[in-house]
Amino acid sequence: MVTSPSPYRREGWGGGPLIMQYKYCGHSGVQLPVLSLGLWHNFGSVDDFSTATQMVVKAFDAGICHFDLANNYGPVPGSAETNFGRILKNNLASHRDEMFISSKAGHQMWEGVYGDGSSRKNIIASCDQSLRRMGLEYVDIFYSHRYDGVTPIEETMQALIDLVRQGKALYVGISKYPPHLQQQCYDILREAHVPCLLSQYRCSMFDPKAQHENFQIAADNGSGIICFSPLAQGLLTGKYDNGIPADSRAAKSTGFLQQSQVTPERVEAARQLGVIAKQRGQSLAQMALAWILKDERVTSCIIGTSSVTQLDNNLATLNNLTFSDDEVTAIKNIIDNPELWF
Repeated sequence: MVTSPSPYRREGWGGGPLIMQYKYCGHSGVQLPVLSLGLWHNFGSVDDFSTATQMVVKAFDAGICHFDLANNYGPVPGSAETNFGRILKNNLASHRDEMFISSKAGHQMWEGVYGDGSSRKNIIASCDQSLRRMGLEYVDIFYSHRYDGVTPIEETMQALIDLVRQGKALYVGISKYPPHLQQQCYDILREAHVPCLLSQYRCSMFDPKAQHENFQIAADNGSGIICFSPLAQGLLTGKYDNGIPADSRAAKSTGFLQQSQVTPERVEAARQLGVIAKQRGQSLAQMALAWILKDERVTSCIIGTSSVTQLDNNLATLNNLTFSDDEVTAIKNIIDNPELWF
């Protein structure tokens, strides 16, 4: 891990003595901050643009130079990229070369048979649309957002390869690909001299599946690993210790966290983990982020925030990224329970 003062902090930030840490992506020369900002939630057209601007600018000033987007992020789909493009143009235009910006395609984005899936048609059209929405000439990395179960891997990977050769993306990655297809992706990309820079997977204390099934395949092939949903959609924040708050994700019928997933077992485990976090001088969320970053194979962890205050709290994770042997044992005794896993 490379630790260095943030080169992005600008006069007037006022965020205190924060030192961002950076890691190389697999077998490449690209470094990413260990915490990246994801725009999956809270940056769409239904959200407050002023708050979104403050979060992006504050993140950048704190050394978060990687911003993770996808074509369908919103709501409405596409609006997160549109808003990010506005923020970039209005506030950070002169800093483009100091940023690492991603997008993805593969989930439902527009009507008709070409607006979903992993076909060449969808991948190429989606990248073109994303570049227009963000006002960019290229993205730093473009992912296949998922394997759609139909499109041949060769077709999808060739589309990614061609995006690089066309100058629309500098690097490519895969997201959520099952282990039996990972190696095939890496082999095709490597043979074309466009190696997979990053493999993106969902991972948290309550969701270790990718750690068990995907991480080592990625590491063995020189791919960096970037994790999303490290707080299990809020379950690892203590938010649900006393029931389901009305403004929480689980309270929304359309949310990715359903009420049925807020089980007594997970709530109790979160309480027990919170005790350990307090002893470490951290919040549960901070400890949960540090736990994912403890895995040396992980390059970066994507955080999602709804306020500058929440962003500050997540950044404070950097103050304690190490675990004692006793802490590791105590945490494993709690989370090594399949009843907690998604």
